[in-house]
Amino acid sequence: MLEDRFLKRLSKKARKGLRGWPIATIAFYGPNLSQATKVAVGIVPSENAAVEELRDWKVDHGDIRADPGIAREILEFIEKHQVRSVAMSGGIIGCPHQEGIDYDSARCRHCPITA
Repeated sequence: MLEDRFLKRLSKKARKGLRGWPIATIAFYGPNLSQATKVAVGIVPSENAAVEELRDWKVDHGDIRADPGIAREILEFIEKHQVRSVAMSGGIIGCPHQEGIDYDSARCRHCPITA
């Protein structure tokens, strides 16, 4: 129950909207539309700038969105970079595998989300 506060805090930051720069972008990826197994967080330092820092987390089982330990690590990462705004995807935006690393074709053969 104590760990649940990190999940709530992360969601609250995302709901606040644009509050200045830098911005953390949070995107969820999964093998299907109901299970996220990867989250990527990028730090954008200023308007019209490219992502300066990028970090990702993965889980083998379950849904990463329900993992309070990972939520805590994300909060620590964005606090370290003095993030003022958070933009978080509302759902799963793609497959957790990387083209050219995990597969060579245009579509991942491991995930029905890309089929």
